[in-house]
Amino acid sequence: MIMDSKARILVVDDELDICEILKFNLENCGYEVDIATSGEEALSMQPGRYNLFLFDVMMDDMSGFSLAANIRKLQGCTSTPIIFITARTGENDLLTGFNLGADDYICKPFRVSEVLARVKVALRRSQGAAPHVSGAGILSFGDLELNTETKRASVSGVDVALTKKEFEVLHMLLGKPGKVFSREEILTRVWPDDVNVLERSIDVNMTRLRKKLGIYAGNVVSRSGYGYCFVTETKE
Repeated sequence: MIMDSKARILVVDDELDICEILKFNLENCGYEVDIATSGEEALSMQPGRYNLFLFDVMMDDMSGFSLAANIRKLQGCTSTPIIFITARTGENDLLTGFNLGADDYICKPFRVSEVLARVKVALRRSQGAAPHVSGAGILSFGDLELNTETKRASVSGVDVALTKKEFEVLHMLLGKPGKVFSREEILTRVWPDDVNVLERSIDVNMTRLRKKLGIYAGNVVSRSGYGYCFVTETKE
């Protein structure tokens, strides 16, 4: 099975056996794969030549979060997709990762088939595409669909249970891809009568929305100091 052949991937995990499992399976799909067992080693491997990064979070000396923060500062790496593979799935951990520019999270223990599917989507998404609006009131991007008439959302044909507020936020962002909506604007449009909702609450709600979007989590991004937007390519 060959998919997105010749894409180059860097896998970073301090457990060598995990690196080797991922390398073997990714190479069987046609990717070129290098591995590193520490953040320091990864930074020495000319990160700008890779098309995607797979980072463990809990590593000695330099965590995956710190590695991602350093990677994002390097020329040629500001838009490279980052997928975290981690056992840390708390809300604050997810928020930290996404604010660092993560495109997706995969929980340990993972299924190799899930990793391969998410890598494929992240690479395809990084190439860019435009949301599409059909005459049936369906707003779609790839396999993400938002039915504005029935108020239902789905990913790859599977319903996603969004709250009313989550649906409204996603509709607003997906309807104008690339436009940055400030937290104040989101509050005004989605929570017009709720004086108890703070800007921090917006961040928490965005984290929950991202978790529900699965492979499309990385398309909802934060612009530090400005707000949130839906991107059709993963650039930070």
